[in-house]
Amino acid sequence: MPSPAELEARLRLHVLPELGPRRFVALLAAFGSASAALSAPAAAWRSLGLPMICAEARRSEPVRGRAAAALRWLEQEGCYLLLSDQEDYPALLSELSDAPPLLFVEGKPEVLQRPQLAVVGSRRASHPGLDTAKSFARALAGGGFVITSGLALGIDGAAHEGALAAGGATVAVLGTGLEHIYPNRHRSLARRIVEGGGALVSELPLDSPPNPSNFPRRNRIISGLSLGVLVVEASPSSGSLITARLAAEQGREVYAIPGSIHHPGARGCHELIRQGASLVESVEHILEGLQGWTQSECAAPEPKAERAHPLLALLRAAPHSSEELALASGWELPRLLVELTDLELAGRVACEAGVWVHRGG
Repeated sequence: MPSPAELEARLRLHVLPELGPRRFVALLAAFGSASAALSAPAAAWRSLGLPMICAEARRSEPVRGRAAAALRWLEQEGCYLLLSDQEDYPALLSELSDAPPLLFVEGKPEVLQRPQLAVVGSRRASHPGLDTAKSFARALAGGGFVITSGLALGIDGAAHEGALAAGGATVAVLGTGLEHIYPNRHRSLARRIVEGGGALVSELPLDSPPNPSNFPRRNRIISGLSLGVLVVEASPSSGSLITARLAAEQGREVYAIPGSIHHPGARGCHELIRQGASLVESVEHILEGLQGWTQSECAAPEPKAERAHPLLALLRAAPHSSEELALASGWELPRLLVELTDLELAGRVACEAGVWVHRGG
């Protein structure tokens, strides 16, 4: 970690308007340190092609005040700042040409060094889509992967919930500052992510409110932290497709779950598959595509007491549709679909021609 004076200088540079990651790095390269950059004459900043608004604001009271507030935030337990030129910065993220020079973290920063898989999708997801996202995330987290997403409503939230349900870690990359949890409906989820051994992450100044332009930018961090990105359900205009495109550009794996041609939420996934994304129907399909990871190294956990599972007992007797299983088991359909998805991910059942069948064992 740099000296207190250098850290304060970096925090001041970080809140300057129009000074993005590339310009921030250019400043450090040109002057050798943030402290030197702050004391350099305005002409030197102009020679680098930097906006004059940056040079004029760097010594202002509002900029000093925001840096001081960030330093106070860092004094709190569980609050950290990762710098791109330090060893504890996430290795995969550092490969990006526009990697965030500063990364605010609340929770466990070491979780960012573990193998991560991003699970993303529509904010207006269908109930089956939400169930699928939760089940995949639960199986992958139970197998040792950290589940990374964006804390948004819909698929993102379901992915975080699935990881937590497995007792696994999950990372939420925010499009706001960490002092502005968004959406407000997910404040409780954000707290549980931290309490569960995961982390909240943002490249933005702590006091940054929701701004539409920031959410597409944060998507490069979601994909940049991850070995691969799974898109569960998305329309052609979904921001999830931006994350998938960035993942492909970053050399990450891209996976997409297909759906009905009549469901608008499946069209984005079908578009990705046409463009070369891996079609995914089970966790095994994801594990097969990850170089250096095998089924034995990171296997999805099998459901507990499989032999005694009531759905397996019914399917051993005869194939059933979902509706027939709901009647026979007495379970409500949403719960039934979640259980069936878990069993399908474990390879114990399959849906063939509209009915569920037992797969032996």
